[in-house]
Amino acid sequence: MQRRPLLACVLPPLLLTALTAAPASAAPAGPTPPNPSAPKIGRVAGARPVPRDANTAKAVRAFQELHRARLGRTTAPSLREQIHEFWGVEPAAGTHDGLMATHSVDPSYRVSYSEDFTYAPTTKAASSCMEVTTVYSQAVGNELWAWDWCGSGGPAVELPMDASFERTYTTQVNGHAAYTVQLVRTNASTNAWTAYLYNHTTNTWNSFFSKSGRDTSGLRYGWDIFEIYASRDPSTGNAYYCADAKNVVFESSSIKLRHSTTWTPASPSDSPWAPVAVPTPSDYLCPTLTFTRASANDHWLVNQ
Repeated sequence: MQRRPLLACVLPPLLLTALTAAPASAAPAGPTPPNPSAPKIGRVAGARPVPRDANTAKAVRAFQELHRARLGRTTAPSLREQIHEFWGVEPAAGTHDGLMATHSVDPSYRVSYSEDFTYAPTTKAASSCMEVTTVYSQAVGNELWAWDWCGSGGPAVELPMDASFERTYTTQVNGHAAYTVQLVRTNASTNAWTAYLYNHTTNTWNSFFSKSGRDTSGLRYGWDIFEIYASRDPSTGNAYYCADAKNVVFESSSIKLRHSTTWTPASPSDSPWAPVAVPTPSDYLCPTLTFTRASANDHWLVNQ
């Protein structure tokens, strides 16, 4: 995982264009991100095991197909009717043993087409045992997932975007609600990792999911990205989400990597833009989509 007012409503058009065209030193101002070294106490309130039902299975199949497409291992028929696209940064292997970022959420966003999924933002550290995903879909609703990459190969824990989640784990960042997630390796010999969410009521990190073992993602790098599984609306030629997300901002800010005990902002040297620096909106079946590199390379936005 997944924001109003729009950035376009806040920034003059020329400045927005400049931000989109190239990295800028003057990113939108926001509150100071949580202290990565704040106490780690307790578990995430409201987190629960993901149920094994038909709706979850549908979402899992889509998620797995997206990942196989990234690996170049599938030409499944559904990909001919639906597109899989992503954009963001990919922290390289060997550059970090922890990753944290502040991710926007918009519980009011509704995916109108039953076969479509928006996973944005979604993040995974290189070799980590989990991916923390902001999920928007009809199948499971709007929630956060902790996907298990060192075991079942599916979502292990879910957290609904309900009022309790908003009160406890979100704050206003650049005009919209956002939560901060941290993934850290706790034992190198067993490749043990824990994902935490920052609790704004107690100023502590709460454990969301812990796991150890071998990373089965098949990708050596990590990622912090906007990712879609989208179908074309025949009445417009655009993807359904293009209209659904007209007033939604997908944003990841304050992306940091941990090198041993030191946290530093993601940079061009360790976290390149992927798959390209400036995407073509039509490739995402949404010609009004804007991709903004708000800084280099620790802050991105996708909106219209």
